Amino acid sequence: MIAHIQGLLHFKSPEYLVIDVDGIGYQVHVPLSTFYDLPQVGNTVSLHIHTHVREDALQLYGFQSPEEKALFVRLMSISGIGPRLAVNILSGISPAELVESLGHNNLARLISIPGVGRKTAERIMLELRDKLTTLAPSHATTPAKTAAEEAMNEDALSALLNLGYKKGVAQQAIENARKRLEGEVTLETLLKESLRALA
Repeated sequence: MIAHIQGLLHFKSPEYLVIDVDGIGYQVHVPLSTFYDLPQVGNTVSLHIHTHVREDALQLYGFQSPEEKALFVRLMSISGIGPRLAVNILSGISPAELVESLGHNNLARLISIPGVGRKTAERIMLELRDKLTTLAPSHATTPAKTAAEEAMNEDALSALLNLGYKKGVAQQAIENARKRLEGEVTLETLLKESLRALA
């Protein structure tokens, strides 16, 4: 069981990373909250890993903090939530905001996350309300090497589509986010601002 990986960041995208450890490349799926904090490709990265074993596959899920990993595991313990949806939830809402939403019985905020319907949101509310008050991680955006503006928009659009947003809505959110952002724009800040607008 792999619980931690440290190596060179060989490739990164909002969908997955490839981490090179002594010449072996590990594919690791991460939520956007962890993606925001990644260094540039070629630098060392260290992630807490959850190994998900199925009959036909072995998948690795990486997290910047042990709290986020613990929340991922807790989410998967809820009926109807698998690893893909758990990653979507952590991409659509920060652990701190999730705790706040649970504390204020804000069911609408949970339902606004792509892939989370009313029944799933109610199960999350019921099963996690009293278990997450100790979570208070902080996530800061780390600037990364930028590509051409159009290519960056396409990467952001691809990430939003994978999270379940409709193409027209996602494109509008990206366009509005670019108007609001000042200075150098990275894929991480563009995605973060787009998701803020969609929340």
